[in-house]
Amino acid sequence: MTTNEIRSKFLDFFKEKGHAVIPSASLIPENDPTVLFTTAGMHPLVPYLLGEKHPAGSRLADVQKCVRTGDIDEVGDNRHLTFFEMLGNWSLGDYFKREAITWSFEFLTSPRWLNLDPGRIYVTVFEGDADAPRDLESVSIWQDAYQSRGIEARFNERIFAYPKEKNWWGPAGMTGPCGPDTEIFWDTGRTHDMRFGAECHPNCDCGRFIEIWNNVFMEYNKTPQATFEPLAQKNVDTGMGLERVVAVLQGKSTVFETENFETLLGTVGTIGGKKYGENEEHDRAMRIVVDHVRTAAFMIGDPRGITPSNVDQGYILRRLIRRAVRYGRQLGIEGFFTSKIAEKVIELFRDAYPELEKNRDRIIGELDAEEDKFMRTLQNGLREVEKVKKEFEASPFIPGETAFYLYESFGFPKELTEETVGKKVDESEWEKAMKAHQDLSRQGAEKKFKGGLADHSWETTRLHTATHLLHKALRNVLGEHVEQKGSNITAERLRFDFSHPAKMTPEEIKKTEEMVNEAIARDLPVHFQEMTVDEAKSGGAIGLFEDRYGDKVKVYVVGDYSKEICGGPHVRHTAQVGRFKIQKEEASSSGIRRIKAVVEPNAAPETEPAGPKE
Repeated sequence: MTTNEIRSKFLDFFKEKGHAVIPSASLIPENDPTVLFTTAGMHPLVPYLLGEKHPAGSRLADVQKCVRTGDIDEVGDNRHLTFFEMLGNWSLGDYFKREAITWSFEFLTSPRWLNLDPGRIYVTVFEGDADAPRDLESVSIWQDAYQSRGIEARFNERIFAYPKEKNWWGPAGMTGPCGPDTEIFWDTGRTHDMRFGAECHPNCDCGRFIEIWNNVFMEYNKTPQATFEPLAQKNVDTGMGLERVVAVLQGKSTVFETENFETLLGTVGTIGGKKYGENEEHDRAMRIVVDHVRTAAFMIGDPRGITPSNVDQGYILRRLIRRAVRYGRQLGIEGFFTSKIAEKVIELFRDAYPELEKNRDRIIGELDAEEDKFMRTLQNGLREVEKVKKEFEASPFIPGETAFYLYESFGFPKELTEETVGKKVDESEWEKAMKAHQDLSRQGAEKKFKGGLADHSWETTRLHTATHLLHKALRNVLGEHVEQKGSNITAERLRFDFSHPAKMTPEEIKKTEEMVNEAIARDLPVHFQEMTVDEAKSGGAIGLFEDRYGDKVKVYVVGDYSKEICGGPHVRHTAQVGRFKIQKEEASSSGIRRIKAVVEPNAAPETEPAGPKE
């Protein structure tokens, strides 16, 4: 089966089980200050996992675009990817362990579906501790599933128990929904490496077993007192890495041997005059190039597409493109080449992700522009880096201030300086320099990626509603070309990115602020309505209709002021927002402006969020 066939089979299977198929959400999270990118299928569904009603119902399935760059330096080996697709099915207070486990086993092993050998499938469960008991219910369900295929699933032979570090999900923050999980592993048949222990088991590091699917059972809520209470709404949250499953079904030892990656590696080989599989050093460079360009194409082509810059998502994008170019040069590639590989990415993935074809010109243009900038940077900066290499030849580290000078003056990312010089930058000095200039270092990025669920406190709820008021005010003041390009909300402030070609004038800023406060002073009611996408469009609702919502959407209505599709949470009436104040308006990236604002509280929270229109 091809990648496209496996992706389709997964969605078809869960359609038959009564699930609504929802589209992939954007790679750029909305209103989640803890992550730069969507790193798992659950991120866009957080409000619904917390109890909010989803317009598509209580059984959902999707294929979610994900990006993880916390281990970017590992990319280049035979298994790490920065972009991947996550297959997922969801129960929002509907079915629970028995259905989830039974269906997982059916999809994997039934001749009608993936037809994997059940004898090569092993599973793990939570072993239990003082917070929660051993998950004997999952053990029993798995034993029944195996028995249906004539396999006796003994404990510690077919089913293994592990502690929280391995078989417990969440909460991603300090508090919130969490629970045990059961993970499904495929036995590759490789011989166990005794260096990793006398006996092999699913979580052994020898590489014999590959995790292919994880079923999370959200049945507890972690309190601020670090106790675990049963959840009123119990959810199922599953994730199966598409690339890994494709490798298993195609009998490949790594994801880079599957058909899509073979095509991309072949494209790089043709451009650089190299053949994959003949030289490990060249193979590693080719893997880095195809992974990074594929990720960059999805980032730029996303409905909330980003552009290379020196902060946040734009910094990660710039780093990926420039790292790809650097390794392309190691392969002997001259001239612009990333856009040629991106063309092939678009061709391979446009059926599943039409936004790539729709935004083809933007993808190609941004890649070519960034390559051009980087070539000029390399010409000027490499001479300086060589001086640094000689100057600190006897030192174990590159001084952080020196690395920051190369970054600020020549656009050299810290990682590129380290790779070129062949030694690490002094982290403490680097952090001090970057913090002073409010830029994002890799360590800062990793800190964000260790976060999880967005805060749904009263403070962030007020600020979230304020972004709706701000969005509408900006369209009124600047024009209807204004579109939200991202937001970041903490309990203290909101940050709102929007499309606009020029710096706002003081008069425009003042008028926008006044318009928001006028809407707040009118104490307009806030409620939502569920409707089809066409109804939302014809009704004048604003928002991105291409991603994450499915056939039905929630439209939040603020009196006669605004209509916007959104997942919440919101206040019940605008006076609860408080006094709105714009603190700063600045450039975010090319054609994108950024507003930072705060609200001063003037009301206590109500127990219920904004509800549907009665």
